[in-house]
Amino acid sequence: MTRKATVNEKAAVIYIRVSTADQAEHGVSLDAQRERLSAYALACGLDVVAVVREEGISGTIPLADRPEGSRVAEMVSSGKVRHVIALKLDRLFRSAVDALATTAEWDKSGIALHLVDMGGSSLNTGSAMGRMMLTMMAGFAQFERDLTAERTTAALAHKKANGAAYSPTPFGKTREGDALLDNEEEQGIITRIRAWREEGFSLRGIASRLNDEGVSTKQGRTWHASTVRYILNNAACREVER
Repeated sequence: MTRKATVNEKAAVIYIRVSTADQAEHGVSLDAQRERLSAYALACGLDVVAVVREEGISGTIPLADRPEGSRVAEMVSSGKVRHVIALKLDRLFRSAVDALATTAEWDKSGIALHLVDMGGSSLNTGSAMGRMMLTMMAGFAQFERDLTAERTTAALAHKKANGAAYSPTPFGKTREGDALLDNEEEQGIITRIRAWREEGFSLRGIASRLNDEGVSTKQGRTWHASTVRYILNNAACREVER
């Protein structure tokens, strides 16, 4: 008679992730996350069977598509763990829809999500209250992301309309503070590029002529057809109307 394998109801996986920006700007290290999450697991009586480290991976990538996040997804789907522990919601999920859809599936399988840093307290979706709080937090997080995106779009549109710098300085311009001023030498090169294009030169041919003449791009690199196309299509490179 075959004995059914017992499931360790306390088995947990810790997932820690940082992007390069997180490390540089906030100093949120993988080791610091691991120490905090391990202490939480110990206090809750959970058995940590794996610590999954994800470094330099954007949260915009779905968990199952990340190099290490796929391990978490596999451990959950195979029933190897009953608990997933992470620092915050954005360590695991890219959006409210992603978070709610994934955790709904986990809930059906009896998998609890533990978020340790939720404004000074922790959250456990193993309870009805925890699931309700997750729904609310995911909604607010999505709202904040959407609001930030709207503000960023509006700010960039304003800067573009007023000739202010909003990205790396384009060819043909010189940056002074937040202002973009015409660079006469580079504007002359742009004029030549347009003239060559009107004469029927290919983008590759124009790039070759510039390289043969020793003209450098803004970054001091070699010209390519794509570089020439960008110059021709980018309004920011054009001379300011007087």
